[in-house]
Amino acid sequence: MTVDVEHVPFEDRPGGVLAAIEAILMVADEPVSVVRLAAALGIPVDRAADHLWRLESEYKANERRPGFELREAGGGWRIYSAPDFADVVGQFVTEGQSARLSQAALETLAVIAYRQPVTRGQVSAVRGVNVDGVVRTLTMRGLIVEDGSDESSGALLYRTTGYFMERMGLSSLDELPALAPHLPEIDALELPDDPGRGQLTGRWAQGQTAEAAEQPAVAQLED
Repeated sequence: MTVDVEHVPFEDRPGGVLAAIEAILMVADEPVSVVRLAAALGIPVDRAADHLWRLESEYKANERRPGFELREAGGGWRIYSAPDFADVVGQFVTEGQSARLSQAALETLAVIAYRQPVTRGQVSAVRGVNVDGVVRTLTMRGLIVEDGSDESSGALLYRTTGYFMERMGLSSLDELPALAPHLPEIDALELPDDPGRGQLTGRWAQGQTAEAAEQPAVAQLED
């Protein structure tokens, strides 16, 4: 008989509520508040807080110390790699930066460059897919960085970095080639209002010089 897991209480699943909390934190790209975690699990806030402190204590007391730790920071809880392995993680990330950017990464980077500062949700609205993993990759490569949070939703905002400008050979974002000649349907998208939309509308829709329109500089990021 097939069991519908969605209707099985967390307490009756392998690992119980603690495992459910771990599952959520493993996919979180930013600290998760106790209130948000409690709402996701449908349990009281104080109970969620107790479970978090219990997990943190268990990880620290484990005879075989894991390569990660649970920490409270930035108004919430998140799983971080252990400081003892910072050199190993750093080497892994650095080696990954030498690989070419995927098509998904290039498309996501373009959306952020033209609509910054922008949230992951707004980028997803443009691309039509979840971009959490891609945003994490671009952040690790130093091409984008967190830039505060949206006043209405509290979601993190992202913008491009000086390193992005350097790799693109730009001195100003105004030098970005217009997208309208390449994506004529972009004006038809109905997106939620976001900070900076007005100042970037020109680059989003208006034409530039023929040379700029002919050769977007995105390929320079793959050198």
